[in-house]
Order: sequence, then structure tokens, then C-alpha cells
Amino acid sequence: MGKGCIVDIQAEKIRLIALLAGLNNAKILNEFISLKKTREEDWWGRISAEEKSETEEGLAQADRGEVVSHAQAMATYKKWL
Repeated sequence: MGKGCIVDIQAEKIRLIALLAGLNNAKILNEFISLKKTREEDWWGRISAEEKSETEEGLAQADRGEVVSHAQAMATYKKWL
């Protein structure tokens, strides 16, 4: 298994609960809370109106069949990659 892979998720959750229950450092607790909030936010709400517009246009183009293969895109843009 890969490095950092959790084998027994239930045991890890219990250890994490115990760690949080005994935590007296407000800074670390706030970091946990911030991480939780970040994970809960939908990425769509964090991008700009321009990024949303471009994403929607790209989806519309795909719906219309206006697409190129990955190989074509790589050939076109290889000088910048």
C-alpha cells in the first residue's frame, strides 16, 4: 500500500477523535476547523465570474461536439508545455 494509506479507517477515526478531545491548542483547533470548512465549500463558489463563464462556454462547446482529441491539443500547445 502507498505511503500514508490508512488501513483501519475506524481505528484512525477513533484516534483522531481522542486527539481532538484532548486538544488544548486553539491555533491547531482553528486549523482543523478551517480545513473542514475548505473541504465543505463547493469549488464553483470560489472561482471568478470569468472562470465560471469560460467553464460554461467550454461545456456548451463540448455539447455541440466542438472538441479536439488530447493528441491534437498536445500537438498544438506542446511549445508551451
